[in-house]
Amino acid sequence: MADPRNEETAGSDEQDPVDFEAALAELEELVGRMEAGSMSLEESLAAFERGIKLTRECQSALKSAELRIKALTQDGDELELSSSGDERDAS
Repeated sequence: MADPRNEETAGSDEQDPVDFEAALAELEELVGRMEAGSMSLEESLAAFERGIKLTRECQSALKSAELRIKALTQDGDELELSSSGDERDAS
């Protein structure tokens, strides 16, 4: 029996974005199921397609986070961090 999540996403590339942790957890679950070898060819292909989509979403989220960090630390040369952690409360 095919995974309903795969059927829902197979015809729609415009799905609501999944948060990074959820996408990574689903990707790990897909890999585990595929490695178990109990899926049919069609199920494996659908899982592979979903895995590629999730991988791209994760890569995009990581790239976005990297850009945000770069923007926040752009003036990092002048930024001094203390070991007391007081700066965390300032934001």
